[in-house]
Amino acid sequence: MPSPKNQNHRKSGSVGEKNRKGRLAEKALSFHAGTSVGNAAETMLLNRPRTVPNLLSGGKFVDKTSPEFQFQPPKLTKLLLNVTIMGSVGPIQVLTSPEATVEDLISAALRQYSKEGRRPILKSTDAAGFDLHYSQFSLESLHREEKLISLGSRNFFLCPKRCGAEPTASSSGCSKEADKATKTGTPWLKFMELLR
Repeated sequence: MPSPKNQNHRKSGSVGEKNRKGRLAEKALSFHAGTSVGNAAETMLLNRPRTVPNLLSGGKFVDKTSPEFQFQPPKLTKLLLNVTIMGSVGPIQVLTSPEATVEDLISAALRQYSKEGRRPILKSTDAAGFDLHYSQFSLESLHREEKLISLGSRNFFLCPKRCGAEPTASSSGCSKEADKATKTGTPWLKFMELLR
């Protein structure tokens, strides 16, 4: 014999199924913008916002072939340069403008070197006592009036001038030392010629 709770549960279950089906039908119609199950012909269209605006209606037409629309590379505002000072462990990074000269880079690198407290400590931080080279293997120093943007490199080597070398615009003390060594000839170079 079934208990009265089970009978009530079955009755409520059948009513619950009708309600569930009715709610699903209402939800489906609301999704499709309909108002009733039997009246599918009276569906309304949803007003949706435009996702792609009409580009030509509000503004003027932009001609991409016009000269003012052509690609122009961005102008450089700052340069990040690496300057290795002779005897130091690593390079100094200097941020400067592209219109700066080699002499400006030398003084900025020396200021940054002393500010960071690098070793070895320099005897002087006067820019006139140093030459800037492309690398430690480059014999000629760069002209002090030359612009940094025209050099074509971002890595440089800074070395102190020799005490006996007189400063000239065309050559540095390093190249004069190399010329002097090749003219006088060192004993080991003569020995290398014998081995050939």
